[in-house]
Amino acid sequence: MELIKINNMLKKSALILFFLMLTLTGRVYSAEKNFHAGTPAGFYDDIDPNSLEEENNPAKSDYETENEAFPRVYEDSDIVITPSSSVKATKDYTSIYNALEPADFSYLHNIDPDEYYDDKDAAWSVYPLLRLNSEIFFKNITIEPGYYLLTPREHNGKWYMLFKQNGTVKYIIPAYDRDYTPETFYDSHIPKPKLTPSQKVHMGILNTIGKAKSSKRKAPIKSYLEVNDLDNYFLSIIIYFGNHKYSTLFRTIRL
Repeated sequence: MELIKINNMLKKSALILFFLMLTLTGRVYSAEKNFHAGTPAGFYDDIDPNSLEEENNPAKSDYETENEAFPRVYEDSDIVITPSSSVKATKDYTSIYNALEPADFSYLHNIDPDEYYDDKDAAWSVYPLLRLNSEIFFKNITIEPGYYLLTPREHNGKWYMLFKQNGTVKYIIPAYDRDYTPETFYDSHIPKPKLTPSQKVHMGILNTIGKAKSSKRKAPIKSYLEVNDLDNYFLSIIIYFGNHKYSTLFRTIRL
C-alpha cells in the first residue's frame, strides 16, 4: 500500500513539473517573438494625460459660464422659434374703450328689420353664434351668459353689433373698427364639408343645372367669429360678415 501511495505522489510531481516547463517555455517564446496577450508595451507612451483632461472637460465659453445655473434644454431638434410681433399689443385699447359711447337708439319691439333680407337666401341663420359662459361688460351694460347671434348694423353713419336672442335684440354695442375681410379669409378659416362620391355627383348635377337656370338659390353671406383675450382685462370680439369685419371691445371685469 505504501509503495502505491509513493508511486501516485511521484506521478503527480512529474505532471506538475511538466506543466511548469510548458509555461516557462511559452513565456520565453513570447518574449523572443515580441507577442503580447494584452495591451502592447509602450502603447500609452505617446499619450499626454493633460490632453485627455482637456478633451473630457472642454473650456467653457463666457456665455456658458455666466448661465451655468440655468442649464439649457434641447427639445424638438433644438429648433428655436421666435415670438411673432403680432402677439404684442399694437393698439391703446384703454383709450379706444373710453372713447366709445353707448348706443342712444333702440329698435321697435326689439326686432331687427333687416334680418329677413340677410336670411332669405339661406336655410339657417347667417349670423355667427356666440356662446358666452360668463358675464362681460361694456360701460354700464352687463351682457349675461348665453347664446347670441351677432349682427352688424349701421345707424347714423356709425356701426354697431347687435346681440340677439330668440329673434329679438338684447344689447346694442358700438364697433370701434370696420375693415375689409381678406380675399381668401373664408377659404382658409371655414372648413369645407366632406362629401361622399355619390354626394359629389349629386352636387355636380345641381351646380350644372343651376348654371342654366336663373332660379338657382344664391349663396348665403359668409360669416366668422373671433374672440381674443387682451391685456388689462379687455376682450375683443370680431365678426367677419361678408366683405367686412367689425371689431368690438369689452371688459371681463367692471371698471
